[in-house]
Amino acid sequence: MWRREFIAGLGSAAAWPVVARTQQLAIPVIGFLGGGSPNMDAHRARAFRLGLGEAGYIEGKNLAIEYRWAEGHYDRFPSLVADLVRRQVDVIAALGGTASALPAKAATTSIPIVFSVAVDPVEFGLVSSLNRPSGNVTGVTIMSVTLGPKLLELLNQLVPRATVMAMLINPTSPLAETLLHDAQATARALGLQLHVLHASTEREFASAFASLAQFRVGALLIGADAFFTNHSEQLAELALRDGVPAIYPTREFAVAGGLISYGPSIADSWRLMGVYAGRILKGERPADLPVQQVTKVELVINLKTAKALGVNVPAPLLARADEVIE
Repeated sequence: MWRREFIAGLGSAAAWPVVARTQQLAIPVIGFLGGGSPNMDAHRARAFRLGLGEAGYIEGKNLAIEYRWAEGHYDRFPSLVADLVRRQVDVIAALGGTASALPAKAATTSIPIVFSVAVDPVEFGLVSSLNRPSGNVTGVTIMSVTLGPKLLELLNQLVPRATVMAMLINPTSPLAETLLHDAQATARALGLQLHVLHASTEREFASAFASLAQFRVGALLIGADAFFTNHSEQLAELALRDGVPAIYPTREFAVAGGLISYGPSIADSWRLMGVYAGRILKGERPADLPVQQVTKVELVINLKTAKALGVNVPAPLLARADEVIE
C-alpha cells in the first residue's frame, strides 16, 4: 500500500524514466492488451516475448506480464486498459491494433505505451510524427489498411471472370470506414460490383457467407482486422466450403488453408514491439523512439486450395509469390 501511495504522490514524474520505478519493484511489469485470446494469438505472443528477450527480458525471470484479452470484443478495451492503469504497470503493450491503442492513449499520459497498428498513427492521433512521437506513445505500424486496393487488384488478376465481389469488414473497427472507402474506389476503377458484408462476432460469419450466394459473388476480400486474423482458420474453411476464391490480408490465412494472402508479417511487428518495450524498461523514453514501419509484404499462394476451388493461378502471379504452399 505504501508503495502505491508513494508513486501516486509523485504524479506523472513517477512514470519515467522507467528505471526510477523499476528500482522499487522486484521485477518490472508489462500490461499486455491482446485483441484475440491466448490460443488464437499464441505464436504472435511468442514473437513479442522473443523481442523482449532480444532486449534482455525474460518472462518469469526478470519480467512479469499481465495479460488482458478482448477476445474479439473491441468494446472491452477501455475497461481492460483501466485495470492495467490501476495496477500501475510499467509499460502497456497495445497489441490489439488501433482499437487497443486509442483507449490506452486516452487512459494515461504517464505510463509508456507501445502499439502495433495497421494505419498511419499520425492520422489517428496516436503520435505527433513518426520520427518524433512525443508524449508517452510509440510503436510499430504495418500500414496494412493501405493495401486494400492492392488486394482487390490481385483478386481480380486471380479470378478475372468474377465481376461481382464482396468484402468482409468488421463494423466495430476504427478502420472500417477507411477500408470500405478505398476498396469501393478501387472496385469502381476496375469495373467491379462490390458488396459489403459485416461481421463483428463469430455468429455473424454464417449470415455473411450466406449472402455470397444471394449476391452471386464470384470472389471475396477479407478486410484487414485483428478479429478476422484471430479467426483465420475458420474464415478460410468457410470460403473453401462455399467454393468462393478469397484473398486475405495476412499470411496466417493462407497457411490455414486460404487461397491467397498479401500483407505484412504481424508476428514481426509484435517482435519489434517487444524490443521497444524492453528498451523502455531500460530507461529510454517513448518520445525518443521513432515509430517503426514494417514495409516488407509477403504474397503467399496456397496451390492446394487453388486446385480444390478449380482456380488456375496465372504464371506471372505465381512467379511473384514469396511462398507457395503445395
